[in-house]
Amino acid sequence: MNPLQETKFLMKKYNITANKNYGQNFLIDETIVASIIQASAITKDDLVIEIGPGLGTLTADLLEKAGKVICIELDPKMLTILQDRFHFYENFELLHADILKVDLQALIQEHIASFKHVKVVANLPYYITTPIIMKLLEERLPFCSITVMVQKEVAERLTEKPGGKNCGNITYSIYYYTEPSLVTDVPNSSFLPSPKVDSSVIHLQLLESPRVSPLDEALFFQVIKTAFLQKRKTLLNTLLIGKLGNREFLEEMFKNLAIDLKIRGEKLSLEQFREIADYIFEKSLKGYFYNP
Repeated sequence: MNPLQETKFLMKKYNITANKNYGQNFLIDETIVASIIQASAITKDDLVIEIGPGLGTLTADLLEKAGKVICIELDPKMLTILQDRFHFYENFELLHADILKVDLQALIQEHIASFKHVKVVANLPYYITTPIIMKLLEERLPFCSITVMVQKEVAERLTEKPGGKNCGNITYSIYYYTEPSLVTDVPNSSFLPSPKVDSSVIHLQLLESPRVSPLDEALFFQVIKTAFLQKRKTLLNTLLIGKLGNREFLEEMFKNLAIDLKIRGEKLSLEQFREIADYIFEKSLKGYFYNP
């Protein structure tokens, strides 16, 4: 039975429809499933966390490849389906929970001793893609990689290099923690029902340590966030608006760091943002004011 037939069968058997509140669109393209499995390079040495498994189309293949798969599903209607479908898989575990509220550190520590790597694989709900990804990265969890399907427009920002044309605030966060890559684009016809947007599968390979080492990480990310609050404005003006220094102070900083006064934030490298944050931090120790 192919994924389309299987999906229709399950939806009819359990009398369900895709729930828009959970951002559900069921994957029915087996070639895309194969691409996700290949990109994640899963082996029996891996503990896999799948977020939002839905009807289990991707889960079925993950269970065949991984040592263990922990599925975290919010929709109560999916639980019975998943439990029935994978009842006889000893490497299957299901949690009914909101991924944003799960203590992933505790969950991983409970199982990590039995596996070499921990990987995240998911078809993420598009309406909370960014919060989920940032949770996975900011909590400094021991992941080897994150392979997820997201909206194509978001994928372009997530896999862009700092300074690129599709660069956004999150681009710098992703590049700080990972080596991002685009796996494949996914047409909307790969889902049931078909969403109004196209999708992409991306792979984030976690770095052993962040690419740069700011003196104050919170300030470093505050500077980046401030730089993208009003993208049409110059970096100088956005830092002024963000109260990270007065004009005299900022102009002196730009001069000392050899940064063009007219440059916009999206044109800076990760290292340049690190230099700005460190400059502000060091000056603040000498009495200059900024809003932490």
